[in-house]
Amino acid sequence: MATHPLLVFDFDGVLVDGMAEYWWSARGAALALQPQQQLPEQAPPGFAALRPLIHKGWEMVLAALELSRPDLDLPAFLADYDSQLGAALQRWQLEPAVLQSSLETLRRDAIRSDPAGWLALHQPYPGVPERLRQLAGEGSDWLVLTTKGGAFARELLQAYDLKPRAVYGHEQGSKPDVLLQLSVEQAAPLWFIEDRRPTLETVRRTSGLDAVRCFLVSWGYLGPRDAEDLPRGIALLKPETFAQPLQSWPTDDDRLHP
Repeated sequence: MATHPLLVFDFDGVLVDGMAEYWWSARGAALALQPQQQLPEQAPPGFAALRPLIHKGWEMVLAALELSRPDLDLPAFLADYDSQLGAALQRWQLEPAVLQSSLETLRRDAIRSDPAGWLALHQPYPGVPERLRQLAGEGSDWLVLTTKGGAFARELLQAYDLKPRAVYGHEQGSKPDVLLQLSVEQAAPLWFIEDRRPTLETVRRTSGLDAVRCFLVSWGYLGPRDAEDLPRGIALLKPETFAQPLQSWPTDDDRLHP
């Protein structure tokens, strides 16, 4: 078996800070579906609070619609996110596929009509592109596994002159499913780098993924306590450690805290 790991990176919140684009796209897609609603051009604080819980693109469009409600109980939404999502779908009489389609249509139109403006809504995290380019010298390949549409992730990677082995978007299935596929196809050990703790916990519970090393980045869209009391098998990855050679990264048994 190969000794050098294959690094599997989440995209948003790990490689790229796209918070400005999230709100721009979520707002535009929400207003395309419900043009009578009022939404501010700048992201309200509630959107930043919800972002660590959002898993798929359609959820952020629904979150934008919910934030247009004057009577929204934001603490209740944060406390019971999954149940609140279901209630919101009923309230707006919308399906996830419709929300996702509105989001992707808006993004495709933006890339076609104003690619520079759309790209400018994203920023790679400091030092990340440079570190990715160093991986080849350490004998390790990397790829991207994201819930964003693969075409949009590839557009951004090309703009930053980053060339992963592959990009897996939401079209290829859930992250655990893609990791299971990769574990069969690849001889190298898999290291999964993500900013969403629930996703990492799901990977840890998935049969067949026991050998995948999981890292929670400290610079992503974390909730207030996401980096605390990490379970075994999930290690906190800080920028200073990310910049070091791979053999210096925390091991599966490390329980690092900020």
